[in-house]
Amino acid sequence: MQYSRILIACLTAACVSAVAIAILYRFAESWGLVDRPDERKHHVGHVPLIGGLAAFIGVLAGTVIDGQPHLYTVTLLATAAVLAAVGALDDRFDLSVRTRLLVQTAAVLTMVAVTGVQIHTLGHLFGQEFELGVFGIPLTVVAVIGLLNAFNMMDGIDGLAGTLALVSIGAIIMYQGQPQWPGVIVLVLLAGALVPYLAVNLGLVGKKIFLGDAGSMVIGYMLAWSLIHLSQSGPTHELSTMDVLWCVALPVLDTLAVMVRRIREGKSPFKPDRGHVHHMMMRAGLGPRTTLVALVTLAILLALTGMLTHSLAPGSNLLAFGAITVIYVTLMGRVWQKLQSTPAIPTLAPPRPTLETTGRLPSNVVRLQSSVTLLSSYGKKAQGPKRGSAAK
Repeated sequence: MQYSRILIACLTAACVSAVAIAILYRFAESWGLVDRPDERKHHVGHVPLIGGLAAFIGVLAGTVIDGQPHLYTVTLLATAAVLAAVGALDDRFDLSVRTRLLVQTAAVLTMVAVTGVQIHTLGHLFGQEFELGVFGIPLTVVAVIGLLNAFNMMDGIDGLAGTLALVSIGAIIMYQGQPQWPGVIVLVLLAGALVPYLAVNLGLVGKKIFLGDAGSMVIGYMLAWSLIHLSQSGPTHELSTMDVLWCVALPVLDTLAVMVRRIREGKSPFKPDRGHVHHMMMRAGLGPRTTLVALVTLAILLALTGMLTHSLAPGSNLLAFGAITVIYVTLMGRVWQKLQSTPAIPTLAPPRPTLETTGRLPSNVVRLQSSVTLLSSYGKKAQGPKRGSAAK
């Protein structure tokens, strides 16, 4: 009975998300929720930023069908709704970093105050329990904001943020062994709601849409709180603190590498650039789909690595993650320096407007036709009257 209810709720989330995409697509341009190309964004045309909003609407619908909301779930969805609204405003008006951080901090503190869920321990490491005491709430704020912005930063090529979210959700369920559905039901609904978005974003059906800041922020926020809830609540934690890091390893590692590099260069760690791993792979000559497959494969391998080290001696998980972090940050820093010293591989120019895409001939073709017509008329005048015309 439980599995059938979850399945129905998940299918509802997917269907409602698909319908929401179709409806929101009609209003995206008038609402200003479109992504325009600039020096950092090289897509063609104005693309609606509605994928995240549609997915969140699907999650809400699935929660209603599930019919068993707890205080934790209701508070999570309420604060996520605030972040979705702020993300949509950011997509429309490009809000300041300070404004976004203030709203994100308020959402996290609201969750802590209402539900009491927070990071209070780092787990059993090296033979003893690491309790955080008064440092628990500040670390909770940093962890949640860090992860939601990590997914926001990974939303740089088609399908990447959404697919990495599916990998993280799958890893969380895999680490649990026997899934405890009350703790992951929101994530299961999120996975179902992301499927229609990924199908459209990757060009499998319909016209292209993007996730938008509303979507990437909500994905990271829901994952962060689910991981905290599973690893910190109850007498027996369903996940260890280090398991949490392995479930979202790639977004965390890439965010750390980018921030370390920016700080070394004397820049703000929040200033956007094209220095994320997916940007560097594409600059090295890989295509978007190849980059997507490679990074998703890497995320899966990292999650499996965490499972292997989990069975070793206490503390091995932490040491392994620390070693991989140092290697990743160092490697990405060197790759960035090398790419900066070599010219970028030129990318193909966007296609010129055609009769098929615009409904009219391009202006250069019209000018060419006019020139040909004009030359033809001059040629006829130069030839004079046809033979036999004067005899008539």
